[in-house]
Amino acid sequence: MLTKAELQRLRSLREKKHRETLGLFVIEGEKVVGELLAAQFPFVEIYATPDWQGAAGEAIRVSPEEMARASHFPTPATVLAVGKIARLPLEPADLARGLTLALDGVQDAGNVGTLLRIADWFAFDRVVLSPDCADLFHQKVINASMGSFARMRVHTTELAPALASAKSLVPVLGCDLDGENVHRLPPLRDAIVVIGSEGRGLSPAVTAQITRRITIPRHGGAESLNAAVAAAIVCDNLRRALS
Repeated sequence: MLTKAELQRLRSLREKKHRETLGLFVIEGEKVVGELLAAQFPFVEIYATPDWQGAAGEAIRVSPEEMARASHFPTPATVLAVGKIARLPLEPADLARGLTLALDGVQDAGNVGTLLRIADWFAFDRVVLSPDCADLFHQKVINASMGSFARMRVHTTELAPALASAKSLVPVLGCDLDGENVHRLPPLRDAIVVIGSEGRGLSPAVTAQITRRITIPRHGGAESLNAAVAAAIVCDNLRRALS
């Protein structure tokens, strides 16, 4: 049986300030918890009702009524898990090796999660988030990543200084409507692909660190592409150039 204090703690984790204070995050749902368990993510606690089909030995059993009180959703799932927040340090030399997807102020949590999934699909080495991106440990980010949250190396850091330190060592590709055709990129085994926010694009500080502007040719009348769609096209072109 969950105590009042345990219920309050679980419910408080819906807010970033409490996640940061406690160093914990919560994720709810049979599919996403199953994906993270399959990826061997080390949960601190798992709470489940008798209807959950997962490994019974890994979970603290709770009643459906208790799960409804702990749940962050109008319709509670059968399982809820708590993980420990871990921040990976980023060294300047890290960005000079392999392929990096850098997100500059992408604030939609679903987009951030999808971008993690894209980076995982194309076997990028890491994802770097600016501090004004959606919180990595937001439920919507983790849900949208479809398990890639547990597989990708993700760093959060001030993006402009990190790019300034790396741009003499590796190309920094910024998505821009006035850039060169992405389909003409040469093979690049080491590169940083920078995706701007949904509304304003790349910030001025980050734009100043871009060494090569690229664009996806437009053939119709749409004003722009979704950040995740644009990233997928660019990542695919980088990988195809190497194959």
